[in-house]
Amino acid sequence: MKRGQIVEGYVEGCDYPCRARVRCEEGIVSVKNALPGQKVSVRIGRSHGERAEGTLVEVLERSPYETDRICAHFGECGGCAYLSMSGDDESCLKGEQIVKLLSGRILQSREKYDKEPVWEGILDSPVKYGYRNKMEYTFGNEFFGGPVNVGLHRRGAFHDILDVSDCLIVDEDYRAILVFTRDFFRKNGTPFYRRKDHSGFLRNLMVRKAAHTGEILVCPVTASDEASCEDHTALMEEYVSGLTSLDLKGCIKGVVRIINDQISDAIIADDVKILFGEDHINETLLDLRFRIGPFSFFQTNTYSAEVLYSRVREYVSLCGGGAFGKTVYDLYSGTGTIAQIAAASADRVYGVEIIPEAVNAARECAAENGMSNCEFICGDVLKVLDDLDEKPGIIILDPPRDGIHPKTLPKILDAGAEYIIYISCKPTSLERDLDTILSAGYRIERYSCVNQFPWTKEVETLMLLKKIC
Repeated sequence: MKRGQIVEGYVEGCDYPCRARVRCEEGIVSVKNALPGQKVSVRIGRSHGERAEGTLVEVLERSPYETDRICAHFGECGGCAYLSMSGDDESCLKGEQIVKLLSGRILQSREKYDKEPVWEGILDSPVKYGYRNKMEYTFGNEFFGGPVNVGLHRRGAFHDILDVSDCLIVDEDYRAILVFTRDFFRKNGTPFYRRKDHSGFLRNLMVRKAAHTGEILVCPVTASDEASCEDHTALMEEYVSGLTSLDLKGCIKGVVRIINDQISDAIIADDVKILFGEDHINETLLDLRFRIGPFSFFQTNTYSAEVLYSRVREYVSLCGGGAFGKTVYDLYSGTGTIAQIAAASADRVYGVEIIPEAVNAARECAAENGMSNCEFICGDVLKVLDDLDEKPGIIILDPPRDGIHPKTLPKILDAGAEYIIYISCKPTSLERDLDTILSAGYRIERYSCVNQFPWTKEVETLMLLKKIC
């Protein structure tokens, strides 16, 4: 196979994360965004003999797994990968991907410790549509020279911003806020921020909505008035007035302007101004109450987070007392959700998190929920571990997507916890970290996954490990 050559074949399987294996006469081609059973044409990119990587050109025949349900934006935005499949088939596929991805580590654990790890399958999200409790949109234009738009990036075209007002994984309140925001700033001719010359005002729109309380936090992200050389006070007052007059199912609890003059596209706060109401929303999860601010970490699907955390609670209960009793370290604890979930089955829980806002929120929530056995510490996990005198019986790990830093993981393992519960939103990071964990004398007891992000390529993975030597 040669670069630029177009070949045809059938998708014989799909590995995590949505990487299809296309078998054609010339060999096997790896391609994104194709489904098992489809016949596709693929343009070859890199080639390695009878194996190659390519890009999808066209779907020539539909998969037997596909349904007629479709989103107006499916295939254009980079969000959903499996929306045209049935829910059962999608969950089944994700479960198979995790089993295959971790098969080498499962074999490693079984052969080393002569015990078969228990695969507990995939748990589904109770809600498949309108489930997201947070969205980050970007201001730009749908095509060069077009009017201002706010939405998601077009797949494969970073500068094109799609209108996604019919998106199926958010509810109607998100759509109403998105359409109002687009129309308001378009009518006022407000320019969006351009990285090339650092000009313009509008950057992002963050919306958070609590699934159970219905409270909404709207956060327009803009350049400062100084950087844009214009006073936008009156404009933002008019925006808030229109926004709070919308007929929504939920209730806008606050509107917060995040000011960002950084070059990076990430949402970074140089300053935060409350334009209306509060700077947070309240949410309940497994009968506990949580306060969520603009930058608080909280699982983006509240409904399946309850499924995930119920399984975490089960794993904590399975751990027993252990050598150090049920002292739990919740590392990368965020706003303390998991720590408080685990607290019901633990003697003492120490949550460690590097973001001060998250730690403060965790402390406030724990006090409100009456969790007197939780202590939250602000700092880098690598450094804080040296200062914790009480040895853990259980360590819960819920690290960022890229997993645990190579320097930090050995320090965590040196703590000598009898059990480790590892939660991963990026299974490839878990698979990588398992090599070090298994080498430190831990074996895999049981593992499962949760379809935390229906229709997307992502899945949450959960594993319980026990120290043997």
